[in-house]
Amino acid sequence: MHEPHPFRSVRPDGRAGGSGRPNPPSRRSLLRSAAAGGLAAAGIVAGAPGAAATSRVTGSKVRDLNGPALTGRFAAPWTDLGIPVRCPDGSMLFVCGDTFDGGGVGGPDWRSPVGLRSSNAAPGSLVVDGAVGGSRAVGLVPEGHTGGTTAIPSDVFTVGPTMYMHLMRGVIYETHHTDFWRSDDNGETWQYLCQWPGGLHGGRFQQKTYAVADDGYLYVLSTAFDRDVTSGLLLHRVRQDAPGDPAAYEPWGYAGGAWAWGNPPTTVTSPRRWGEICFRAMGGGYALTWLNMNPLDIRAQIFATPTSNLFTTAEQTMIVPTVPGRETGNAVASPYGGFIIPGSGVDDLHIAVSQWYDAQNYRVMQYRVNGLEGPAH
Repeated sequence: MHEPHPFRSVRPDGRAGGSGRPNPPSRRSLLRSAAAGGLAAAGIVAGAPGAAATSRVTGSKVRDLNGPALTGRFAAPWTDLGIPVRCPDGSMLFVCGDTFDGGGVGGPDWRSPVGLRSSNAAPGSLVVDGAVGGSRAVGLVPEGHTGGTTAIPSDVFTVGPTMYMHLMRGVIYETHHTDFWRSDDNGETWQYLCQWPGGLHGGRFQQKTYAVADDGYLYVLSTAFDRDVTSGLLLHRVRQDAPGDPAAYEPWGYAGGAWAWGNPPTTVTSPRRWGEICFRAMGGGYALTWLNMNPLDIRAQIFATPTSNLFTTAEQTMIVPTVPGRETGNAVASPYGGFIIPGSGVDDLHIAVSQWYDAQNYRVMQYRVNGLEGPAH
C-alpha cells in the first residue's frame, strides 16, 4: 500500500491536521499488526477538506474496480494501487499492492503484489473478471511479510510479448532494495531479473516508472520512496532489450554548464515530497502523473520529449482531497495513486486512483479527467 497517511488528519497542504484527537496507529505498526494477525480499525481519522481545483481540468468517477462485491470472489476484496497494464493478449492487468481477505484492511491472507484482470481492456469497459491464481488471487512473487516487510509495485509495463514489473522491498518507507521481474505469459508467472540497493543515487532510485518510447528506449523517472522525505526526480534511459541489466541504465544530468546523457544524474524538476509516480509515452508526447504531498493532490505534466524542461512545464491538478460524504467531481477522500490507464489520451485521460480512510474504505477507483492541456512545442 502507498497511501497519504490515511490514519491521521491530513490538511490540503499535506501536513498533519490538528483534530485534537489521539493519533491513530502508524502505517508501519498496522502492517506489522497485520503480519501478526489483524488490526483494529477504531479511531481512524478522515482527511481534512481540500481546496477546489484551480484550472479548467475536470474529473469524475467512472467506477470502483475492487471491493467485496466486485473482487471478493477472488479473495481480494481489499486492495490498492491497481497499476494498469495492457497485456500482450489484449487484456488489462491491474497489479495491486497489499491485499487482504476477510472484513477489511489487516484481515487474513495478506499478499502483495497481486494481479486482477479485465478481459476487456477498453477504458470505458473495465470490469475485473479474473485474477492471477484463479479463485484466489495469489502473490505474484515470493513475499512472506516477515517483520512487516512487503513488496510494493511501482510500475508494470509491456514491451512486445514481455511484461516487466518493478517492486520496492522492505518495511514501508525503509526500502532495503528494489527488484525487477519479467513475465512472458501475460502476467501469470514472473521471473526474477535483477535488483538495486535502496541507497543508490541517495535513495532517489527506489520508486521507478518507465515510459516505453518509439525510439527503442525506455525512459525511467525515479524518486525516493518515503512521503516524508523531500526528493529530486531523476531521469535515466535504457535500451528496450536490456531493462534487466542495471549497468545499461544511462543517467541524464547537468554538469559543465550543460545537460547530457552520461552525466551524473541530477533532479529534472523541483525536489518535493512525492507519492506515486507514473510516466508514459502518449499521443506523440509524454505524460507524468503523481501524488503531490504539499499541497495534497494528484497532478499531471504533459510535455513533448523525455528531456523537456519540467521546471517550467505547467503542473495541472487532476484530483483534489476532500472528506468522506463530500466526494463529487474530482474531489476524493484520502486520494493516492493516479496511474494512467492504457488506451486513454491527454484529451480523455483515465487514471486509477486509490483510497484508504478506514478498514472498509480501501479500494482502487477509475476516474476520467478532461481539460488537460497538451504539450507546448
